[in-house]
Amino acid sequence: MSKVIDFQTDPAKYRHWRVEYDGDVANLFMDVDEKGGLFDGYELKLNSYDLGVDIELADVVQRMRFEHPEVKVVVMQSGKDKVFCAGANIRMLGGASHAHKVNFCKFTNETRNTFEAAEEDSGQKYIAAVKGACAGGGYELALACNHIMLTNDSTSSVALPEVPLLAVLPGTGGLTRVTDKRKVRRDRADVFCSIEEGVRGERAKEWRLVDEVIANSKFDETVKERAKEFAAASKKASGLTGIELTPLERSFAEDGSVSYSLVEVAIDRDNGRATITLKGPDAEAPADMDAFQAQGAQAYMLRLAREFDDAILHLRLNERQIGLVVFSTQGDPDTFAAHEKLLLDNADHWLANEVLKYWKRVLKRVDMTSRSLVALVEHGSCYTGVLAELLWAVDRSYMMLDEFEGDNRPTAAITLTESNFGTFPMGNDLTRLQTRFLGTPEDVDALKDRIGEKIEADEADDLGLVTYILDDIDWEDEVRIFMEERASFSPDAMTGMEANLRFAGPETMETRIFGRLTAWQNWIFQRPNAVGAEGALQRYGSGQRGEYNMERV
Repeated sequence: MSKVIDFQTDPAKYRHWRVEYDGDVANLFMDVDEKGGLFDGYELKLNSYDLGVDIELADVVQRMRFEHPEVKVVVMQSGKDKVFCAGANIRMLGGASHAHKVNFCKFTNETRNTFEAAEEDSGQKYIAAVKGACAGGGYELALACNHIMLTNDSTSSVALPEVPLLAVLPGTGGLTRVTDKRKVRRDRADVFCSIEEGVRGERAKEWRLVDEVIANSKFDETVKERAKEFAAASKKASGLTGIELTPLERSFAEDGSVSYSLVEVAIDRDNGRATITLKGPDAEAPADMDAFQAQGAQAYMLRLAREFDDAILHLRLNERQIGLVVFSTQGDPDTFAAHEKLLLDNADHWLANEVLKYWKRVLKRVDMTSRSLVALVEHGSCYTGVLAELLWAVDRSYMMLDEFEGDNRPTAAITLTESNFGTFPMGNDLTRLQTRFLGTPEDVDALKDRIGEKIEADEADDLGLVTYILDDIDWEDEVRIFMEERASFSPDAMTGMEANLRFAGPETMETRIFGRLTAWQNWIFQRPNAVGAEGALQRYGSGQRGEYNMERV
């Protein structure tokens, strides 16, 4: 699968989803085009999905928050008879490369997490209205909703049949959400995940697999009533007017480099390296949130987040030979701080809240990117507030010390803001500074006294904010040696090492999904019992059962 995957879409291009807006309720229909697969070689039958379907869903969820803030309840339902969703397309999985399967699972997890958090973050509650078979990734779609309603008939059920059918695991957090979110008893979960046919009716409710079971004759009416009830109970303000998420400005060079209006991605394929440069503001901060909203998608803090998000996704899926991502920033720290301060001071404004929550999600996307990450704090850099978070998201950071010959840019400095102390938590529910200083929490408290100061290299080193500080004599050689060394290591070992080191501290449902589950799924996806010529994933639909090596490892 070498096709370049584009993560940008819009409602006019959707082939698999449609939305009907009814005041503060949005009805979201999954109606997958069988012929609309992202790649050749399979049909998306029974509302099954591939990455293309999920790219559209991610766009729907994003636009729901920015373009339709009036929505308080989203009802996710099927546009087809007798099937809610059959989950990830088996033919697609059988033909996909290992890397594509893993990246696909990661992106779908991030999308599920986004609408799962929409009630807490944005006041938008998701209901899954399940009629028909709801299996595998289809049930995982429902699990990520805040409320699951199941019709009580002979064809409607919920199931996670991956283990008995495919010799793989539910790859989008299904096992973890069953136990941690739905709090299903372990023995019942064991039964549920071992049977192909799933569970229906009152048993599904008794086992906590769904929240409500409703007679088929009353189902549609009850779903509408429940949506209205939830909307009426919502504390979200009514009558909000959204902004349009206009297309990104983006161009590609022959060498693979990508240019946006505020982000540059320089590709060096010979050395397996990409450098992402984030530019500071190109104008003063808007006077107030009315002025910010008038700028719409062109408002600096939103535009930078959207471009950065797209760049990260592009590198993940389309530049898999790039093993090292280098972060660089350039711009005026004071101007950037003013742009960020407008959002922080107005965090109760719906749009300021959405932009800040979007930055939280983008930074989590960085955390979860399986590349070696390094930040260079050069003269003229703009590591302030949310951009400074990158310094503690990366594996290492290097900062320029004192003057460099021929470089007249402002001296390299880091500026902390209020946002560094709780606005952008990681998946472990700690800030990146709390995670960095897990053994010395008093260091984080001391850093609060330095908010607003320009912290130069010597002090940044003393405070533990960077890994190395280097002067003009050592900078070029030390950075070069690090990059060459990183490129010489096994990417498998590096991915394992980095993923283990990045998430110190407490476990949450999110870290378990991305850590424990993803690690196991990654491993199982390479085992012959699943993907070998005689494995279950390859033999699915042939009438032949997979042949298993029964050795436990």
